[in-house]
Amino acid sequence: MNPHDKKFFRKLYLALGFLVALTLFGVIGFMIIMDYGIVQAFYMTVIVISTVGLSAVKEEITPDGMLFIAILIIVSLGLFTYGVTVVTSYITEGDLRNYLKYRKVKKRIIHLKDHVIICGYGRNGQQASSQLSYHQVPHVIVEKDPGLIEELELDENCLYVEGDATHDEVLKEAGIQLAGSLITALPDDSDNVYVVLTAKGLNPNLKIISRASQDRAFLKLKRAGADNVIMPDKIGGTHMASLVIKPDVIEFIDVVLGRSDYNLEEVCFGDTGSRFIGKTLNDTGLIQLEGVNVIGMKMGDGSYQLNPGPEIDITEGTKVFILCKADKIGEALRQLNG
Repeated sequence: MNPHDKKFFRKLYLALGFLVALTLFGVIGFMIIMDYGIVQAFYMTVIVISTVGLSAVKEEITPDGMLFIAILIIVSLGLFTYGVTVVTSYITEGDLRNYLKYRKVKKRIIHLKDHVIICGYGRNGQQASSQLSYHQVPHVIVEKDPGLIEELELDENCLYVEGDATHDEVLKEAGIQLAGSLITALPDDSDNVYVVLTAKGLNPNLKIISRASQDRAFLKLKRAGADNVIMPDKIGGTHMASLVIKPDVIEFIDVVLGRSDYNLEEVCFGDTGSRFIGKTLNDTGLIQLEGVNVIGMKMGDGSYQLNPGPEIDITEGTKVFILCKADKIGEALRQLNG
């Protein structure tokens, strides 16, 4: 349940609590002032609170009884008005629609597997979400800022969890046990460290990419379990300097890595069950495909081969990097899956 709905139900429970308290107050008051039995007192309390206008148990009512009944009517009307206001505002202000949408989002998150969790929807988080959406990678955003949550609620396809990413229950709600990767892009380095520690504790196999602002946070995040640590300020400065030194190369890389007709993809031969383990790059058939260029390989031992020759052996854990047109990716994958 998100904070908006918690606030509504707190008000609703408060109104119900007042109603119960008012009922007890009426019963006790009628028993003391009017000398009613408990059943008669309850009956009179219900009549007064509901204002149905049925006859009283006793025809003659004392002045004290009249004053008590008047007070009970005034208080019950105020309580009724408060309850109606709470429910009406919940419906008219769109909270009910958001609640129903949030329940639908939670159901979709439950069925996710190997998805990405993005902690923080600031500038870096938004850019990460945009790229993942473009490549159709399922992901869940964790954010606690009410203003950003309102922005996320406008997107019908967006999966999000409202809450503090440093809390275990919030990450569990985002499906961390079944997630494949986590990106923590919170503005505070200490929060990112805490998220990394928490996430690794909940899912040791999780791949974690973290944002860092300060140099001293880099090692702390790595020790905490982050697989990669990105420092946006350093990357931005390096990128700008590179555009001065070798502008065409950098622009070419930006085109390849950005949204263009060409994609840079990786193909992993991760297990011994792959039919190409022990064979050569030429045997995969990738080299022969038109519009597909094998530009590099990462070998099982972690070393890299640039512009590999067809005789290079495929070993367990080998990754092949291909540059190809977007419409050729499916053909390349079909070639490998045979």
